[in-house]
Amino acid sequence: MLERSSILSLESGDRRMNQLDNQKRVQVIASLVEGNSIRSTVRITGVAKGTVLKLLKDVGAVCTAYQDKKFKKLPCKRIQCDEIWSFCYAKEKNLPKDKQGRFGYGNVWTWTAICADTKLVPTWYIGKRDAIAAMFFMKDLKKRLKNRVQLTTDNYKPYLVAVESAFGDNIDYAMLVKIYGFEDGKPAEIRYSPASCISAEQKKINGTPESRHVSTSYIERNNLTMRMSMRRFTRLTNAFSKKVSNLAYAVGLHFMHYNFCRVHQSLKVTPAMACGLTDRVWSISDIVNLLDETSSGKRN
Repeated sequence: MLERSSILSLESGDRRMNQLDNQKRVQVIASLVEGNSIRSTVRITGVAKGTVLKLLKDVGAVCTAYQDKKFKKLPCKRIQCDEIWSFCYAKEKNLPKDKQGRFGYGNVWTWTAICADTKLVPTWYIGKRDAIAAMFFMKDLKKRLKNRVQLTTDNYKPYLVAVESAFGDNIDYAMLVKIYGFEDGKPAEIRYSPASCISAEQKKINGTPESRHVSTSYIERNNLTMRMSMRRFTRLTNAFSKKVSNLAYAVGLHFMHYNFCRVHQSLKVTPAMACGLTDRVWSISDIVNLLDETSSGKRN
């Protein structure tokens, strides 16, 4: 199991990008955050593939570090969590024997949380879909929150132990159990389009969660945003990540752009602004400029 910081340290290396001017960097990053693949970004910008990958690694690493430092004592009140699947190197069934059972090859899961009020994504975790990953994810979420929150997850069982271990009794927690129907004789997990949800049951786990706020709608919509904004998560393509470290860099960049640059339609501000982390909408240039800044606390 590799934590986010461990994944990013695999290939961090030298973070200087002297080959590109700032305008070209902005063009490359803008292309990536809009859901273009590495090769399409090469065609759009005229920048070499190796240089695009190097810039992604450098910017992705500083974006992850910035958010890791910034997301402390968040005033969130309602949190929703979920996991989203992707794969690296090859699909599980196509892995050679020497890669089978090794993290970073085959199935990779990105665990995410979202604040239902501000739409901020305060943390994420890239790993397996098991009890250990659930534990790491929940403990990281807990240390970023200022107050007691209401939490909703699906009925994946490892959440039960992970939430109790991280929060104890200091949480209002409920699971939303959804039942999906069969269509065309195929179960939901082997269909390309989502199956119909035929029922949903709320299960109170701890505290006094408000029934009207027991929902996973926002986090499921966030899954769609990830698939639309990161080519690596798009189904039925050859744009998957060849290395798990590159996936981690892309996710770090995506959430930096999502949290600080994208104005949420229902909020009229960015999630970071709604959460009080900044007083303005960031630009792509602001993200790129993180490469040239130290950790002296210049940013608001």
